[in-house]
Amino acid sequence: MKRSAGLLLLLIITCLLHAQTTNPDIKSTYTKIERMIAMRDGIKLFTAIYMPKDSSEKYPILIERTPYSCAPYGEDHYPGRLGPNRLFPSEKYIFVYQDVRGRHMSEGQFQEMTPAIDNKRSTKDVDESSDTYDAIEWLLKNIPNNNGKVGLYGISYPGFYATASLPNAHPAIKAVSPQAPVTDEFEGDDAYHRGAFYEMDNFSFDNFFDAPRAGPREQNPPVNPSVSIKDVYDFYLKIGPLKNLDSFYFHHTGKIWDEYLAHATNDYYWQARNIRPHLKNIKPATLLVGGWFDAEDMFGTLNTYEAIEKQNPGNNTNNRLVMGPWTHGGWESPTWTKFAGYTFGSNTSAVLQKMEFDFFNYYLKGKGNFDAGKATVFITGSNHWVTFAQWPPKDAVATSWWLNEDHKLLLKQGAAKGMDEYVSDPADPIPYINQKSDDRINAYMAADQTFASERKDVVYYESDELSSDITITGPINANLFVSTSGTDADFIVKVIDVLPDEKQTQQLVRAEVLRGKFRNSFEKPEPFIPNKVTPLKLMLNSTAHTFLKGHKIMVQIQSTWFPLVDRNPQKFMDIPSANESDFQKETIRIYHDAKYPSSLQVGELN
Repeated sequence: MKRSAGLLLLLIITCLLHAQTTNPDIKSTYTKIERMIAMRDGIKLFTAIYMPKDSSEKYPILIERTPYSCAPYGEDHYPGRLGPNRLFPSEKYIFVYQDVRGRHMSEGQFQEMTPAIDNKRSTKDVDESSDTYDAIEWLLKNIPNNNGKVGLYGISYPGFYATASLPNAHPAIKAVSPQAPVTDEFEGDDAYHRGAFYEMDNFSFDNFFDAPRAGPREQNPPVNPSVSIKDVYDFYLKIGPLKNLDSFYFHHTGKIWDEYLAHATNDYYWQARNIRPHLKNIKPATLLVGGWFDAEDMFGTLNTYEAIEKQNPGNNTNNRLVMGPWTHGGWESPTWTKFAGYTFGSNTSAVLQKMEFDFFNYYLKGKGNFDAGKATVFITGSNHWVTFAQWPPKDAVATSWWLNEDHKLLLKQGAAKGMDEYVSDPADPIPYINQKSDDRINAYMAADQTFASERKDVVYYESDELSSDITITGPINANLFVSTSGTDADFIVKVIDVLPDEKQTQQLVRAEVLRGKFRNSFEKPEPFIPNKVTPLKLMLNSTAHTFLKGHKIMVQIQSTWFPLVDRNPQKFMDIPSANESDFQKETIRIYHDAKYPSSLQVGELN
């Protein structure tokens, strides 16, 4: 769980499940012990272990490793629930919760997204794979009545720790479910998206998460308890340049914040923290879970699944993906039947919870069966589940939608003409949502975009009314030809379902940002040549959505998305070092003629 409103949702869930008050049913069924388990380098990690009192059979071990505390602390304190979801009380496992290195009651120094070390040369070479391995070794040897099989799971940051158990995995690990896992924080998870910094989310999260510590502690204080935000748009605009957040509040006491801003390109820092290249020779079964409205780590789910598929061609039959209409961790809710303007017609969280239950029972207990397809996907718009033999579906036909003059979107190639332009002003950035709030609102992932299309610094393209349903699956690729009067600019592309209601609601389906200087490389940024037509490609995250007959399809393009994304000065420079005087207006043009045919490519299901 990382960032803002998604963080709040999961914190609420965690507090309910791990309340300090004892659950009498769990206490009567399980014995709790707490241990400090030594890792190979001598650092000890705090571990809470819940063992079934029934010793008539042997049980598998199910582990969640977390930086967010495995409270309640104390062997007399029991949580409100054990296991990944509400179905697990009907089964008995040895449930294990562990504070990861450097967090809460564990010893050691915390590292953001601990870099993986594939070839360890000594006991000093430790990562999350080795810490997981050492913890499992201790558990197998010291916890009675275990059956020798281990599973791991976790949502968001705990999802990363689940993923990080896979390289050089302990042979006892048979099943792992990374859910909304943080995976690549520069390209698409949490910190940066395609090189653009997620200012609001990261400042809020780091203030909550990253206070300096001298040693183990049960509770985390904020970095600066004086932070008070009533209106995020107003707060971050008045702050001014990004560096002022540290000057006003953190004063270099936020270690992770300093690291994020010191590494504003995809350099060695981020490359070392990208777990994807290490996901090779994977033996355990994997179940990747994510949400179509996950504002934090949709990228992580989709790309962790893809990395395992591509790098383990002989063992990918045990790698599965589930994508539903959820926000960050929303599948943990008892019911999930609607979100923002969407209604789903069923309790979608129940589908995942049953699948997760069957997954662990099958691989850890040999009970029942787990015959889920490679990809189990909920298609929004038409509101139904579909199972595919691969993701993206091989039957999806690559189809282009063409931008045209007079705000037209051509769903079949025609005679595209013209060019559109707008003035992007960092002093008057476009809000990410048309609501005031004290923190990020998850609903921006599905919110009505009419407020944006009415602005002069947004261009839009709209199709004719659809004569039949159109279903798209997989990633959306924007292939644009652009120019700017400056040397850098952000480009936000939105794909929208225009509903045939009285308001002609412009319901967001998918959106993504690219910081323009990274258009050719995330490692080596390049300035724009002012007013020169330049190709720009932006991959939006996958989707599965049906635009129904009678609806229209709209594409919007803009260059600010505030305060979700930090303001680009619109000049080629190190943005974390920018001063107020560096921010400037610029004229941006989107070309869509025969020579420069801007389009979006989608995968269309027939």
